[in-house]
Amino acid sequence: MPANDHPPLSTSSNLAINFGPLLLFFAASKAGKAMFERGDLPGLRDADMASAMVGTGVFIIASLIAAAWHWTKTRHLPPAMIFTTVIVVLFGGLTLWLQDKAFIQLKPTIIYAVFAALLFGGLFTGRPTLQLVMGEALPGLSPRGWRLLTRNWALFFLALLAANEAARRFLSYDDWLSFKVWGVTVAILVFTLAQTPLLAKHGVKMD
Repeated sequence: MPANDHPPLSTSSNLAINFGPLLLFFAASKAGKAMFERGDLPGLRDADMASAMVGTGVFIIASLIAAAWHWTKTRHLPPAMIFTTVIVVLFGGLTLWLQDKAFIQLKPTIIYAVFAALLFGGLFTGRPTLQLVMGEALPGLSPRGWRLLTRNWALFFLALLAANEAARRFLSYDDWLSFKVWGVTVAILVFTLAQTPLLAKHGVKMD
């Protein structure tokens, strides 16, 4: 079924699906830390582990609900959503099972690496992957525009990968959490806006 045959999501639904699980992850992580400090989670070894366990559990549930909601509304799941949901469940499950916060911290690195590899692979084979996924969203963008946009996003994902690796290695878990939820979100919004001149130059009509 062509992409444009799927019922479109409302703006509010899009925001809830894309950002809801991440915000709940942040809130639940903070709640988990507070619960440990009150003595409500005596089975866990420290506040960071409590934060990771509670936050990750909520993140897994929220991600599955978001995917189900998307399916209910559109009868379709984008490949990127399927992949990220699987990674959340897999690495989140390992975090809960092994009580090791390293797995949920590694999850973004894996996602960024796969996205960068797919985009660079599309460039090298002459089939910009981004165009296959977003073609309907950017009508009029020239072939050169797609190549440049794909290259930019591939490099951006590599930058996010490096930033997450640095953050998880050198920051406390609490600081990494703030970086992941707020820092990365702001970086993505700013980067997306920064592509506007490229889009306008290569055929997209900007209203």
